[in-house]
Amino acid sequence: MLFNSLTFILFFAVVLALHNLPLPWRVKKVNLLLASYVFYAAWNPPFVLILWLSTAVDWIVARRIYAAEQLGRRRAWLVVSVSVNLGLLGYFKYGEFLLHNWQALMASVGVDYVPPEWSIVLPVGISFYTFQTMAYSLDVYLRRAAPAKSLLDFSLFVTFFPQLVAGPIVRPTQLVPQFAAPRRATAAQLRWGFALMTIGLFNKIVIADGFLAPAADAVFGAKDALPALDAWLGTLAFSGQIFCDFAGYSTIAIGVALCLGFSLPNNFQFPYAAVGFSDFWRRWHISLSSWLRDYLYIPLGGNRKGRGRTYANLMTTMLLGGLWHGASWTFVVWGGLHGLYLAIERWLQERFAGARIARGTAFQFALALLTYFAVNITWVFFRAEDFPQAFGMIKSMFGLQAAALPVLPTVRIVEVVVLIGALVGIHWLMRNRTLEQVAERMPAALLAGIWATMLFAIITTQGAGDAFIYFQF
Repeated sequence: MLFNSLTFILFFAVVLALHNLPLPWRVKKVNLLLASYVFYAAWNPPFVLILWLSTAVDWIVARRIYAAEQLGRRRAWLVVSVSVNLGLLGYFKYGEFLLHNWQALMASVGVDYVPPEWSIVLPVGISFYTFQTMAYSLDVYLRRAAPAKSLLDFSLFVTFFPQLVAGPIVRPTQLVPQFAAPRRATAAQLRWGFALMTIGLFNKIVIADGFLAPAADAVFGAKDALPALDAWLGTLAFSGQIFCDFAGYSTIAIGVALCLGFSLPNNFQFPYAAVGFSDFWRRWHISLSSWLRDYLYIPLGGNRKGRGRTYANLMTTMLLGGLWHGASWTFVVWGGLHGLYLAIERWLQERFAGARIARGTAFQFALALLTYFAVNITWVFFRAEDFPQAFGMIKSMFGLQAAALPVLPTVRIVEVVVLIGALVGIHWLMRNRTLEQVAERMPAALLAGIWATMLFAIITTQGAGDAFIYFQF
């Protein structure tokens, strides 16, 4: 069930109405849990069985971990949780990938191995709720949190429909306590929740799907070599598309939860205004980057075990972060490039730690543009179907292709230039602000006008109801 569909609007209207009836809190939580299962089953009902399995395993394991006094027993139970969760993720998401790579390995040594046809459907959102349930067991193991007191509360934590299929990836300490006492949105929360939903839908339907996707699809779908202008504009269009698509989903999710009286963490903080790559990952997909930091980078040793180990930990974390996004070597390269960027940035910071460096706004803006330029190089590997396409795009971007043929009409060129310029400019102006702060200072009439304009654009845009990009992860 897509947020950008009439079905979801009707579904949410029913859920919101039930949530505001004078019912016992436990009944309301049961309603939310059942609604979450219905929401997920709308894609494929059998997928709910995987949710149940993941919920049951981590509910039992966490309680066993908490009760065990011997370190060995606690570790053994943690291994059960990690093995089941990663086993499910590995089978459904990486089974075909591993099978094809095994076939390539056998072919390299002269063995003609023909694998069976892989017909397993990837359960939507499995990467997100797998990491969320693992965080629960890991937090209990690390004594950061106690197990949930109620199976109902824990089940709702795993399946809470606003963020179930594409995040934010919520920690147990962020959401489980919110189920303890009755929650109902205030009038102010309802207004802001609906406003966030409008902003998210506007980003997705109007900007991502309506204006930027056609240019990105035309460029990355081109069969022939491209001129540098088209290659760059197509990549820039995709950079805007994926931000507006994914940040749009997160904004809707936060708004939906707020309308029900719950708070979800922010997942984006104007990342295209990042000054450096560490700053970028503090602003882009914040729930994933913090998860990788807390449950992978720091346990590997972080930056506490010497320079070489720090670089290795950075690269390992980002390579696995890339693989988390998709079962393809192009995603691994995408993550590896970010790992390389982070390592170079850290080396430069150490090398010039005592040097006098300009701190003015112009210099910071130039660094932000340089960061954005480098990030766009990585987006090529994220968007490309395979390495030949990715390397062909890179060659086109740097004018190394012969007989290049343009594919973007003038109107698309103007759209991309105007929208990406506006996007980067807005990110820069908002880099140290929040939407709430801006809305509070804005005159009510202007705020209402902007809101009405976004609603009008959403309604009049002839969208195709495209799924959110991150649903494939």
